[in-house]
Amino acid sequence: MPPVIRPSELKNKDKRQDLYKKQKLEKQKAKAEKRKQRAKEEDKNPELKEKRLRENVPRTIENTREKDDTMVPDDGEVAEDEAMDELSSYFSGKTPKICITTSKKCSQNCYDFCADLVSIFPNTTFAKRGANHEMKDMIQQAIKHDFTDLMIVNEDKKIPNAITLIHLPDGPTAYFKLSSYTPAKKTPGKGVVTAHNPELILNNFNTRLGHTIGRMFQALVPQVPEFEGRQVVTFHNQRDFIFVRRHRYVFRDTEKVGLKELGPRFTLKLRWLQKGTYSRDGEYEWMFRPDMEVNRKRFYL
Repeated sequence: MPPVIRPSELKNKDKRQDLYKKQKLEKQKAKAEKRKQRAKEEDKNPELKEKRLRENVPRTIENTREKDDTMVPDDGEVAEDEAMDELSSYFSGKTPKICITTSKKCSQNCYDFCADLVSIFPNTTFAKRGANHEMKDMIQQAIKHDFTDLMIVNEDKKIPNAITLIHLPDGPTAYFKLSSYTPAKKTPGKGVVTAHNPELILNNFNTRLGHTIGRMFQALVPQVPEFEGRQVVTFHNQRDFIFVRRHRYVFRDTEKVGLKELGPRFTLKLRWLQKGTYSRDGEYEWMFRPDMEVNRKRFYL
């Protein structure tokens, strides 16, 4: 058997590149043959495939996440606490009524984003903010008119960049950074939105803090979805980034279900959570600090 020549041993550049490509192609062919042979064996014996999938679990940041002391257990302790918190009135049958407004002197892009939010959440009113409308005054007016939530959209350089979500009348208040916004009208292949109450999907809100944020999102959508509309709003938490999407599911046949995206798309990242309604000197339950991102396997939601 002739000795194996390594590309690095050749001085001629062209020959070295040709040898490297040839050896790479041979490796790819060998891997393909190995996969074909394994597939034939697994077709004959399905237990081999089950064993391979069970043993060959890739390591990801998600499945190597550090255990958090605030991870919610499967007992009733958390349910008892949540039954008496500020958000409990929603879960006792209260209908959400949301007011959405903006920062002062905002641009058309901010108004467009608010229009998308109004289309997502039922029973929502948009209120244009005047130059003299301060935060504390807006909160008092929203409580006076029986709104359950106040959502304030901020912008920077004419681009929406943050959302302050205040649950009324007793809080809490959450502040999110907003990024990766794609308007509904620019969503590729978007479907037609209807007025039906959407279903809600919350993914991966596993800690005490995550449960609170998830319950704040739940309080924005009526508890009784209208299934004939087949509309779904998803808040998917991955590595503390919350991806917000809206779809309609389509029954292609008796076995397959497809999804039609309705838009908009945007991503939220929690920066702080404050007890009660917003106040400059209020008490913060949680606040993001730059040193929290030192460990890539540590997540807070």
